[in-house]
Amino acid sequence: MGILNGRVAIITGAGAGLGAAHARVFAGEGACVVVNDINLAAARAVVAEIIAAGGQAVANASDITHYGDSENAVKQAIDCFGDLHVVVNNAGINRDRMFASMTEAEWDAIMSVHLKGHFCISAHAVHYWRDLSKAGKAVNARIINTTSGAGLQGSIGQSNYAVAKAGIAALTLNQAAELGRYGITANAVAPAARTGMTSAVESMAARMAAPADGSFDYWAPENVSSLLAWLAHEAAAHVTGRVFESEGGRISIADGWRSTAGVDKGARWAPAEIGQAMAQLLALEVPAQKVYGN
Repeated sequence: MGILNGRVAIITGAGAGLGAAHARVFAGEGACVVVNDINLAAARAVVAEIIAAGGQAVANASDITHYGDSENAVKQAIDCFGDLHVVVNNAGINRDRMFASMTEAEWDAIMSVHLKGHFCISAHAVHYWRDLSKAGKAVNARIINTTSGAGLQGSIGQSNYAVAKAGIAALTLNQAAELGRYGITANAVAPAARTGMTSAVESMAARMAAPADGSFDYWAPENVSSLLAWLAHEAAAHVTGRVFESEGGRISIADGWRSTAGVDKGARWAPAEIGQAMAQLLALEVPAQKVYGN
């Protein structure tokens, strides 16, 4: 049927938007999909759509922010389909606010859904895969995380979201470095697509609307889903520890923080001397991309 025949995937936040698109594309490529969403009715609707199209899927409403409950998604995948190969961490929310006005609750909600949400199901999946590997069984598993341009560059009015998404990018690098020994790859994707989050902003909704003439739908979430489906493919085992950006028909690799040559006195700098060193550093630096909204 497709490149994911026989693969079993959990996709979080798959009741709508990007997650639903991922679920449909994965199922269309032959994967058995656990459609996870806190809104069970929404998850069931996506499952019904997949089954009607000839695919295989089940609905799951495990709370990704609850460590114990999130294990049920992993158990359901194994109970229903006999195995688990892929976890796509997609679920997310927004609580936008300028930093000076942000509440503790708005900060905590983002950290819980994005950062802890990326940890919980993945941790249980990794335990399963590690046990298989230690038992001598071949593992060809995938963790696919969702970061954002906000996390890679910052975004005015989204300091909570930007920090969480930056943390996810760093988590991906650590997962890749630690888990390769068990046959697990970890990559992240920063998507740009039409979703419930973007549609909630009037200016973005108008800019990202589907074309009426049937031409290429640049902002369709399925454009991003194709990259994730390939990363979930068995043949993608050599790709790990990368952060990709996906928008329309464009795929790129984000080039992260790198150390520069710097300036070295060979001894302790006196505080008054730092100004001279700073002038040299700034003259040599390649400026970072601007923060979104700047």
